[in-house]
Amino acid sequence: MSTSPETATASQGHLPGDLAMWFFILAELSVFAILILTFAVTQTLKPQVFSESRQLLNSSTGLAMTLSLLTAGLFAALAQEQIRRSRARHGASFLLAALLAASVYVVLKLTEYRHLLASGLGMEHNTFFTLYWILTGFHFLHVLLGMLILGWLAERCRRGLYDANNRSGFESGVLYWHMVDLIWVVLFPLVYVLN
Repeated sequence: MSTSPETATASQGHLPGDLAMWFFILAELSVFAILILTFAVTQTLKPQVFSESRQLLNSSTGLAMTLSLLTAGLFAALAQEQIRRSRARHGASFLLAALLAASVYVVLKLTEYRHLLASGLGMEHNTFFTLYWILTGFHFLHVLLGMLILGWLAERCRRGLYDANNRSGFESGVLYWHMVDLIWVVLFPLVYVLN
């Protein structure tokens, strides 16, 4: 009975990506956890301010941003599957699709930021918007870094530098993107929906 490289690796309990990336992701998640906890506690202390301020956000835009990031995550996962099959050029195509989907998020978020600033809802407006700008701005920077990583991975895939036996660096980059997705899945309901 023959085993493929991924089956052999999975049976050895392989954790995708590099251990250093896992530590980095845990550190980043810890920072976000502190910010999210701060937001949740402050909302408990100032429910009226948060409820009224949340009404000034467009939850449909938040949902569209969520769908764009999750779509990018799906394409990144499909790219990873192509790498596991040693089909790097196909992986590059999926990563380009992921970048396109992520670009939708960037356009929507920048449009939202511009609208809020034009409406006088900057960081100093009230406690809700102070925390909104810190949380979403910090996440936005992570999205931009994630897009740079996906672009770099796509170029390396195009050059055929990843395959089933050489994919740890690729998996680390995709893991980072999934962290960005996961954080937004928590931020969207917290910031846009829950009262």
